[in-house]
Amino acid sequence: MRRFDDILAIAAEQKGSFGAVLEDIPVPKTPEELAAIPDDRWLSTMAFGIFPAGMSWKVVERKWPDIEEAFHGFDVARVAGMAEAWFDELIADTRIIRSPPKVRAIRDNAVMIQQVAGEYGSFGKMIADWPSDDFAGLLQWIKANGARLGGATGAYVIRRMGKDGFVPTQDVVKRLVAEGVIDKAPSSKKAWAAVQDAFNAWAKESGRSLTEISRVLAQSVD
Repeated sequence: MRRFDDILAIAAEQKGSFGAVLEDIPVPKTPEELAAIPDDRWLSTMAFGIFPAGMSWKVVERKWPDIEEAFHGFDVARVAGMAEAWFDELIADTRIIRSPPKVRAIRDNAVMIQQVAGEYGSFGKMIADWPSDDFAGLLQWIKANGARLGGATGAYVIRRMGKDGFVPTQDVVKRLVAEGVIDKAPSSKKAWAAVQDAFNAWAKESGRSLTEISRVLAQSVD
């Protein structure tokens, strides 16, 4: 496994400069900032990650204000308690992406958020308290407990909300394979542990966030 600085140099060669690689990388939020995010914004961001599957992001972005309105601002209690009549209305509502499985997933995720909030005080508090050196465990947790939040979807949701972490995109996986960390996209606990160990080692070596490391790895492949 190469040192992080060597991978950063590869990425800089690919992109033309170190600045081109490192610019615009988001700064993770503090635990206090994450914990303060209202539960409805977590549900909204999950929905924003779920709806585009199999279609253009631009379509979803264009419809998003109407989607927010149709779901009543993603009020968690209201969505979690969705009656069949409201479900049927949503499936017929041209303001949203009319996919029954996706609408059910949003309802199920509202239930999940509600349950977590009941235990931790808010969903954001649980995310904030989850240790960065076990971010892979968080990805596995959200896949197991959420609906349609596996793969990169759950990771993108968490990153969009500001939690420090990595996204297992095709390019990130390609670099991890090249470094001998894994031999394919991680799916087993053993593979996820190997990925986490690699990110922890690079973070300790470089002093950079998992978010920065993830973005650099993604830019280091052809």
